[in-house]
Amino acid sequence: MTESGPGADLKRALNDSGPVGLGAFPMGVAFGVLVAHSELAWWWASIFSGFIYAGSLEFLFLGLVTASAPLTSVAVTAFLVNARHVFYALSFPLHRVRGRLGKAYSTFALSDEAYTVTTGPAAQRYPGRRILGLQVFIHLYWAGGATTGALLGSTIPAHITGLDFAVTALFTVLAIDAFRGRRDIGTVVLAVVCALLCRFVVPAQMLLAAFTLFIAGLLAHYAWTRRKAAHA
Repeated sequence: MTESGPGADLKRALNDSGPVGLGAFPMGVAFGVLVAHSELAWWWASIFSGFIYAGSLEFLFLGLVTASAPLTSVAVTAFLVNARHVFYALSFPLHRVRGRLGKAYSTFALSDEAYTVTTGPAAQRYPGRRILGLQVFIHLYWAGGATTGALLGSTIPAHITGLDFAVTALFTVLAIDAFRGRRDIGTVVLAVVCALLCRFVVPAQMLLAAFTLFIAGLLAHYAWTRRKAAHA
């Protein structure tokens, strides 16, 4: 019989988060090292990763803080970098998470990695506890890596070749797994075309523009499929 209950869901969430941790932890270490070399106290790495928890934005935020940037610049940067989360909310299974506190934390901890894992074909039946546990573990990987990097910052060089590619490699593997679960070549081609088009047309806002164009393409494809099915 399949083991059930809160403990079993947490164990499964830990197993789910393991491959993600291989990318999140070293990236957290890289961020912690940058904090240590920016003349800030080591515990700022824990605060940034624990309460901001925005991945790439934290790297930018560190530069903004050390440069004493105005709040308007910080706000605009945060919006442009994290605007992609608006699109994530369209399909993230928040309805499975129970309780206001659980939903609030799940919304706060909605990261690229958590979204990718919880919206894959294998995660369609994950209960709320497993989703929430997965997000907690990913958060701990990132915050733990940042704290570790900050504490060891004086002994680790500011630039280590390979750490910056950890998350890229992680998402490459997750994308391959997602394609194996659902071999939809048309969606992959659409995503690549949108990314390349926006990369050359609007490089400064490539991510936001590519997401918008991709969503528009998916909606157009859905409407065309519905109309074709109705006529049939």
